[in-house]
Amino acid sequence: MSEQTAVPNVRHRTRRMLGRDPHEGHRAATPLELLFDLTFVVAFGTAANELAHAVAEEHVWAGILGFCFATFGVSWAWINFTWFASAYDTDDWIYRLTTMLQMIGVLVFAIGLKPMFTSIYEHGETLDNDVMVWGYVVMRVAMVLQWWRAGRHDAARRPACQAYIVSILVAQVFWCALALVDLPVGTTFALMVIPFLIEIGGPAYAETRRGGTPWHAHHIAERYSLMVIIALGEGMIGTMAAISELSTDGLTWDIAWLALAGISLTFGIWWSYFVIPFADILHAHRERSFSFGYGHMPLFGSIVAVGAGLHVGAYYLSHEYHIGLVGSVLSVAIPVALFTVFLYAGYTVQTRSFDSLHVVLLAISAALVVGSVLLAAAGVALVWCLLVVALTPWVTVVGYELRGYRHNLRVLGSLDG
Repeated sequence: MSEQTAVPNVRHRTRRMLGRDPHEGHRAATPLELLFDLTFVVAFGTAANELAHAVAEEHVWAGILGFCFATFGVSWAWINFTWFASAYDTDDWIYRLTTMLQMIGVLVFAIGLKPMFTSIYEHGETLDNDVMVWGYVVMRVAMVLQWWRAGRHDAARRPACQAYIVSILVAQVFWCALALVDLPVGTTFALMVIPFLIEIGGPAYAETRRGGTPWHAHHIAERYSLMVIIALGEGMIGTMAAISELSTDGLTWDIAWLALAGISLTFGIWWSYFVIPFADILHAHRERSFSFGYGHMPLFGSIVAVGAGLHVGAYYLSHEYHIGLVGSVLSVAIPVALFTVFLYAGYTVQTRSFDSLHVVLLAISAALVVGSVLLAAAGVALVWCLLVVALTPWVTVVGYELRGYRHNLRVLGSLDG
């Protein structure tokens, strides 16, 4: 048997990692994968809180720098597990315990986020990323064990598995060296380019030059959509934080409008993301997997940053920080704008097509983002500014429900051909 199918494993006995069938029917996320994702709720939530705190204290660039670093670490750890699971998930007791070890690493990584952020905007001399790196090493050691086991069982794909192992181990040496040696913050981030390139280059080399792995297109698309939903949870948390600051005197119209702004913004982002038929595209064009997989990292970050921006709005309403009205609106408007750009760029790259309707939708979206900031500059209340920002993703939703769906039909038709 060349491919391993999803046979029920009631006792979770040890099974050989022979590779899952990339065309397996009814392939869906497993309960273990969903449990694994919960640790990233914590990691993304911690990163969002630290970004909001830094922005509210007017350490904007330091907060953005730390957030980008955190987003890469969190997203990359999740991506590696997800693609491996799509190819080799056996759901036996060894696989389950190794996954638990990775979950421990994620939580350790999350613990290290606050010291890392603080070291950037309070001290600024050296980067305190020690705890983050140790958590990351725990996650990656677990992945090495997974790839070693897959390579041992799946002889046909052993070269790809070995390429993954080598790239992971070499990158960890660099990450540990950067954690142990106290260098200036700027120098540390500059040197991170080396392990970063190794991390992303290893999978590319393994998949294109060493035979690749049997990942499942529809399963991968579903897993990424679930991570988008997890990232959107930060928008819900940020909305609740802002509402809490207005609810001391009971329910008011301001609370109602603020709830509408936060929920409609989150819901609109969700709806607009699912406009793109990622699963069908990946199934027909597996070579587009890298732009899909890596391109989602900034997309995840922008969505989480929307939640952080809403939390900044809560800080503004609480009068605990010196952040002004314009800054509060920008903290939401900029991530929303970035999400919109990343979404349309991803659509264009994945479909290898462009619709003139996109220009119109992007122009209207940009007008709403800029308009919200101008309203803030004119002194309009935060609630109304956020309502304007919240309309931005709905431009895509309405545009595709009325006309853009035709472009999707053409894209899907070309895949069938």
